[in-house]
Amino acid sequence: MPMTHFSKAQEIKQPHMGREGIHAFLGDVAVSNDEDKTIAAGFFRMEKSDEPLVYEYTYHEMKVIVEGSMVISDETGQKVLALPGDVFYFEKGSVITFNSEDYGIGFFCGQRREGEG
Repeated sequence: MPMTHFSKAQEIKQPHMGREGIHAFLGDVAVSNDEDKTIAAGFFRMEKSDEPLVYEYTYHEMKVIVEGSMVISDETGQKVLALPGDVFYFEKGSVITFNSEDYGIGFFCGQRREGEG
């Protein structure tokens, strides 16, 4: 099988997540065709907002911060200033809060179908 190349994928403008007053953007770049173990990968951008993004994961996901910074916290009270190079694993069922004083971009890979999330 040939590989698929997505040149300058980080520069693709992600669509708004549709949450009023929250400047959060997410877009799938690549999605596998495997029906049993579908995975999706792309970029998430969080910009400074009046309200944080609170997200409940219905799938497993890993995210690496590639630019800027975000404050990421979970329902246990754990809170991290996420910087480029930091990697996060979110278990299915996790409730995660994202915020940023400026903006942050994360590359994600999630065990879900295209458009979920």
